[in-house]
Amino acid sequence: MSSPLLQFTSSGIFCPDAGVYIDPWKPVDRAIITHAHSDHARPGNRNYLAHKDSESILRLRLGEDISLQTVAYHEPIDINGIRFSLHPAGHIVGSAQVRVERSGEVWVASGDYKIQDDGFSGPFEVVKCNTFITESTFGLPIYKWPAQKLVMDEIRGWWQQNQVEGKASVLMGYALGKIQRLIVNLQPFIGPVFAHGAVFNVNQRLRDAGHNLPLIEFASNIEKKLFRDALILAPPSALGSLWLKRFEPLGIARVGWRCEVQRTDGQSIVASLSPITPTGMTLTQPFQKQAPNAFTLRMASPTHSRNG
Repeated sequence: MSSPLLQFTSSGIFCPDAGVYIDPWKPVDRAIITHAHSDHARPGNRNYLAHKDSESILRLRLGEDISLQTVAYHEPIDINGIRFSLHPAGHIVGSAQVRVERSGEVWVASGDYKIQDDGFSGPFEVVKCNTFITESTFGLPIYKWPAQKLVMDEIRGWWQQNQVEGKASVLMGYALGKIQRLIVNLQPFIGPVFAHGAVFNVNQRLRDAGHNLPLIEFASNIEKKLFRDALILAPPSALGSLWLKRFEPLGIARVGWRCEVQRTDGQSIVASLSPITPTGMTLTQPFQKQAPNAFTLRMASPTHSRNG
């Protein structure tokens, strides 16, 4: 009987036949990276492989000179007789599920994913397989998310109320992923929009790489009087910082790790923008389409950290 195609190790998910790790936790010789969030794309690996749309942010965060090979979705790569390919995960731009095939046996490691199309990251793709290793951070059935349009309408309402009260609106979320989702889906904007430096840098990298994002100006270069009706996009690390004082009077909301948008007093004002994963261990739609006759669902250990 052949050994499992993918194994859980102290360094991460490992393919022994190919000598390749997926999103390793420790430095390794060869790493396939599912997406550019820092809890999945760690420094120190000798060689990286990722989707081409992850390149600009990986080089920004891990170093311009890293050894990085990029591929398109569905493009096959053979390593020691094992065939790998990347498939859309819908989590953030460039995010990918990793399909691994050996002698007709197919395993898929999901990485982080969501099955709701956010309008920017690309839609999740169902990949038929024998074994599906799924991220499970939001796998409990308590996590149920409203329609994206409803969420965006509530954010606009909060922003508009702050305008009536003469306040700037500071909305905090991960600089990579959540912020781009907000930018794309809050258009047309009801006022000027500015960015914290961390958000500005990520957006500019994505724009330079050809992604369709509007220019969001760097907030530090703007006159204070222009903040009154504005939305300022910032990472969670800005909460409680001196940087925020320049926008006073202000209202603050955040898209947090559990992805509720909350006021700083802790009351939830907007429903979740979370990744969506299968309900518990059941094969709900669209995952029923994913399973051939013999199918195994394995739950990966949660790896989310507070990053962006």
